[in-house]
Amino acid sequence: MSSSLLRGAYPNTRLRRLRANDFSRRLVRENQLTSDDLILPLFVIEGRGETQKVASMPGVERLTVDLLAAKARELVALGIPAVALFPVVDAAHKSEDARAAFAADGLAQRAVRALKDAAPELGVITDVALDPFTSHGQDGLMDNSGYIVNDDTVEVLVQQALSHAAAGADVVAPSDMMDGRIGAIRAALEREGYVNTQIMSYAAKYASAYYGPFRDAVGSAGNLKGGSKVSYQMDPANGDEALHECALDLQEGADMIMVKPGMPYLDVVRRVKDELKVPTFAYQVSGEYAMHCAAFENGWLNREAVILESLLAFKRAGADGVLTYFAEEAARLLQR
Repeated sequence: MSSSLLRGAYPNTRLRRLRANDFSRRLVRENQLTSDDLILPLFVIEGRGETQKVASMPGVERLTVDLLAAKARELVALGIPAVALFPVVDAAHKSEDARAAFAADGLAQRAVRALKDAAPELGVITDVALDPFTSHGQDGLMDNSGYIVNDDTVEVLVQQALSHAAAGADVVAPSDMMDGRIGAIRAALEREGYVNTQIMSYAAKYASAYYGPFRDAVGSAGNLKGGSKVSYQMDPANGDEALHECALDLQEGADMIMVKPGMPYLDVVRRVKDELKVPTFAYQVSGEYAMHCAAFENGWLNREAVILESLLAFKRAGADGVLTYFAEEAARLLQR
């Protein structure tokens, strides 16, 4: 802070003056959380009229495609602008080459169509990654040594992204962390005429220990069998590298970028927003959600206050929006 901008000494300056009344606190509030900032992740399963609870994520349920319509209309009424869709694929559809990822009648593709039919105004973001579809649970194709190969994986990711765009996805969100996949996907979307399909790149996705409950939710934990993703996801120790990842993805055609996980990496969110000045999103991941819920259930934290405070922290750090499992509950709280 420049010394020329510093206020006068006490008592000429009493910073508590502006905190003394509700009206002045509201007038000088620097950041505000609204339902416009919220994206709800949804897990979709095969079947009809069925929900499945996720044991490690209290309150989160997997839904069959037919139940997505009612959910979509509820979210629109709450003012939530978009959902992020994650398919839970049966073991019979998992393979070494992840071919089910780009099937025209695949689970994700059918779910996209159902959501757009039910609520055309609701933005649908799809996950572009192979871990739900690989028999080994990794985000890409594996060679004989167990290494995740880059370029062959990108070819499959392109087919997956095109299948999502054809189904009506508004945004494809590559979360795989392969090099060059944004450029390849953007070129394919342009070539096939999907010029307004947006790309939200998981540009700074860390090899984090906070993802465990999500892997339970999508059914990849058992296939992964404790395997590591450190050869393609980022080292949690690195911050400068995140800026390089984000800058490269923007050059390749990303419209928006993502930092994942969220609260443990708010410093990265702030650096990305300050230095690149582009639409920046963050994911309040499953581990963050599960920890909060455990504290709520034990009476250690005030549920409503902490949900809103945790999400406001993302806004203060510079995020334009947040993927959060609290989205629906937060939107209801904000309507009060």
